[in-house]
Amino acid sequence: MEKDNIAVGLDIGTTKIVAMIGKKNEYGKLEILGIGKSKSLGVARGVVNNITQTIQSIQQAILEAENNSGYKIKDVVVGIAGQHIRSIQHTDYISRSNPEEVIGENDIQLLIDQVNKLAMLPGEEIIHVLPQEFKIDGQSEIKEPIGMYGGRLESSFHVVVGQASSIRNVGRCIQSSGIELSGLTLEPLASADAVLSQEEKEAGVALIDIGGGTTDLAIFKDGIIRHTAVIPFGGNVITEDIKEGCSIIEKQAELLKIKFGSAWPGENKDNEIVSIPGLRGREPKEISLKNLSKIIHARVVEIVEQVFAEIKAYGHEDPRKKLIAGIVLTGGGAQLKHIKQLVEYITGMDTRIGYPNEHLAGNSSEEISSPLFATAVGLVMNSIENSTQSAVRMELVNEQPKVVYRNVPPQAQQPVQPRYEVEENYVERVEAFEPPREVRSNVATKDESTETKIRRSFFDRYVDKIKDFLDNAE
Repeated sequence: MEKDNIAVGLDIGTTKIVAMIGKKNEYGKLEILGIGKSKSLGVARGVVNNITQTIQSIQQAILEAENNSGYKIKDVVVGIAGQHIRSIQHTDYISRSNPEEVIGENDIQLLIDQVNKLAMLPGEEIIHVLPQEFKIDGQSEIKEPIGMYGGRLESSFHVVVGQASSIRNVGRCIQSSGIELSGLTLEPLASADAVLSQEEKEAGVALIDIGGGTTDLAIFKDGIIRHTAVIPFGGNVITEDIKEGCSIIEKQAELLKIKFGSAWPGENKDNEIVSIPGLRGREPKEISLKNLSKIIHARVVEIVEQVFAEIKAYGHEDPRKKLIAGIVLTGGGAQLKHIKQLVEYITGMDTRIGYPNEHLAGNSSEEISSPLFATAVGLVMNSIENSTQSAVRMELVNEQPKVVYRNVPPQAQQPVQPRYEVEENYVERVEAFEPPREVRSNVATKDESTETKIRRSFFDRYVDKIKDFLDNAE
């Protein structure tokens, strides 16, 4: 039997959906067993706005991860983000009935449960209650109260709040995709687990995760989460600006940003020009790389300034709250050229690009070590902490064979469901789109009624159409 704790994380982003399966190896590092990606079609700025399209994208990513790993996914830890997320600071306390007993886990859980009952605005729900520093009978700055004596236990909390409807929509998409939801994690917290070291969290650091639809911020000091925020702008608005400014289509704008984009206009000379193919026989369009960088620069400056305003709101200028480790950039937007230098210039803080490779096993591919997958890696790490068996080997799953599509056009990726009982080996062959004639005739002899003949002939015609389609496909 499978003894390893197999963990699964699902990152539902604005531009992509990533399903990642992993486990801890003997050295305590994260070994990625399989990864599945799909284009995110039903999500805008971290919020689901089309249930059907989101379900299809999730199913595609899950299927790819299962095929790559050989594991059947049962449940996932999902990242939650979006412009509806906000955080508040709250202080609460409990009076213990017996101060002569030492403080235990139950006391802290009682305090957390009490905070979970806080009255929120209509339509809001508490996602995380994160204890910060404790006070026991007036004695402050206690990080670990377990094992101490005291009658009054008090703590400050960082409470993360989101819209209940948005959270439920995510849950519905997961369950409709045929898997269970084992946990919700705020995406900047997941990214922080993947790319930040404990030393950075102690010294004070701001993590900026630049995604497609949102930019997430998480601030740590003394090893404790101090502030979180979600800015409703990301890489997509940069692409949109390029599209409008250069009068090109979105696909071309995205490619321009990735291949030639820079956040620092001074790097490009005036005579550097890239030619974009024209639409439907029109003349190619020539775009100056300097102008392209100016467009990108203007939007990136706006995003960074909004994030910096949140860092100032936390109070980083206070000597006790100083972020010695500076800023760590991660997410797809962190791959933009010269963004590190621009962030340093605007904020005056030390900056580095955050890669999730610190926690990954040595044999991990270069692609997985990209900042693009920081959130997904963090979610898998979070799932491991839950100690749930989120996936099992395919051979241990006692169920009907699953269709595995290899080099089949999307139009043909709909398995045919026969409406009559047949032998199991026949089902397997039908799903591979190669129904042998002799097996079909054997099935027909079981029941020669008119109804069976009609159903069988319709099914034969349908399979023949699919075969013709595949034969003629380029």
